[in-house]
Amino acid sequence: MTQEFDNTLYERLGEHNIKDLVDAFYERVYQHPVLIPLFDEDSIDEIKDKQFRFLTQFLGGPLRYIEKYGPPRMRMRHLPHKIDQNAMIAWLSCMKGAISTLSLSEENATELYNKFPQLAQHMVNS
Repeated sequence: MTQEFDNTLYERLGEHNIKDLVDAFYERVYQHPVLIPLFDEDSIDEIKDKQFRFLTQFLGGPLRYIEKYGPPRMRMRHLPHKIDQNAMIAWLSCMKGAISTLSLSEENATELYNKFPQLAQHMVNS
């Protein structure tokens, strides 16, 4: 059985844009004073792999995150990190900046960004 991804955001963006998004996002995260304490620089390759796999799945593509790491359970996975409103706002700002580096239509860029505020709010735990 083949999976259909027609007209999903994943399909419209393409994997190259998702990879570029992850790279541009973490460039910003690793320079942001609020966010950098939440990340271990030694594991950047694994972090990017997880983010790419999660976004692929989150945006309607293949279930790559589940295939390698199991169910996302993102809130549970983020509980060890103190994530407050400031961190959420910083994260969203980095994501918005990363999205702006992609060659996307305004419609696709807006749709992509709008996927994140509710998810980011769900990660707030302090």
